[in-house]
Amino acid sequence: MALKCGIVGLPNVGKSTLFNALSSGKALAANYPFATKEPNVGMITVPDERLDKLAEIVNPQKIQPTTVEIVDIAGLIKGASKGEGLGNQFLANIREVDAIVHVVRCFDDGNVVHVDGGVDPVRDKETIDMELILKDMDTVEKRLEKLKKNAKAGEKKAVRAVQSGEKILNHLNSEKPARSLELDDDELELFNSMLLLTAKPILYVCNVDEDSVQDGNEHTSKFAEAVKDEGAQVILISAGIEADIAELESKEERMEFLMDMGLSEPGVNKLIQACYRLLNLITYFTAGEKEVRAWTVKVGSTAPQAAGVIHSDFEKGFIRAEVIKYNDYVTLGSESAVKDAGKMGVEGKDYIVVDGDIMHFRFNV
Repeated sequence: MALKCGIVGLPNVGKSTLFNALSSGKALAANYPFATKEPNVGMITVPDERLDKLAEIVNPQKIQPTTVEIVDIAGLIKGASKGEGLGNQFLANIREVDAIVHVVRCFDDGNVVHVDGGVDPVRDKETIDMELILKDMDTVEKRLEKLKKNAKAGEKKAVRAVQSGEKILNHLNSEKPARSLELDDDELELFNSMLLLTAKPILYVCNVDEDSVQDGNEHTSKFAEAVKDEGAQVILISAGIEADIAELESKEERMEFLMDMGLSEPGVNKLIQACYRLLNLITYFTAGEKEVRAWTVKVGSTAPQAAGVIHSDFEKGFIRAEVIKYNDYVTLGSESAVKDAGKMGVEGKDYIVVDGDIMHFRFNV
């Protein structure tokens, strides 16, 4: 399931440094605007303690975690919606991702230039928001022109679509992102077909200095207040710390470094897990001697759909799914013990997968 999160923000806020820490992709991180011109893409592992625990019990030949694709998109600037600073290219890159990770600078450092002259994360966020909204307004206006022509020609569906399009445009004109607009079911088809940039779910990352990574600072407080009504998650991360952690070779070295910093886990772990939730994803597992593996499905997926993630033939020829709850597996210690205790469920086509399920599929092709 190739789902993508795109990292966006103004130039020099720490996007590429964060990307490197996430993916070890070694994107160019430099102290000048437009260091990144082409988007850097990396596959990042979703940390999951449950996978490690299952592997301890099963002792498989191979352990395979699930992943999310991360895209480091070049820095946007004011005027991007009109093509400034390679804006059209950057905005096209954003259109291709499923969710947005918006990085804002919340640290003071005279050695790192700021494109707008000073550190103000609220202003920076508003700059990015406005550029995305302006681009969306352009998209909606162009679609409305076509719809109005069809409506004049007497197409009933087009008349209703014009009303929906104007509702969307009015919302954007009020400088609000499309994701905050409430729509009726019959309006969603048009809305979804527009692929609006501001319709994408968003996560905010405040890039802070080392001293502010746990409790934040004045910049993060102001930012949190500014976005409190959006319902979006805000994460504090020091890209500098994460870059240092990424350079360490062993897990032991990383844990020692974290303890010295007073942290329980790398910030990138929190970010990856937040991206996973942002994309409305859950994990199920398969566990056997050859492999213990995590699989990604959308919330609400049925057992056949989950089987199809492994192979399309599994979904086509689905018969049933044998399901063990994670806590039962860990508590009882083996698949055979779970069966003996009568804890293994046999589920049909209507079963909705629960996060953490351990599944074995029976199928016939």
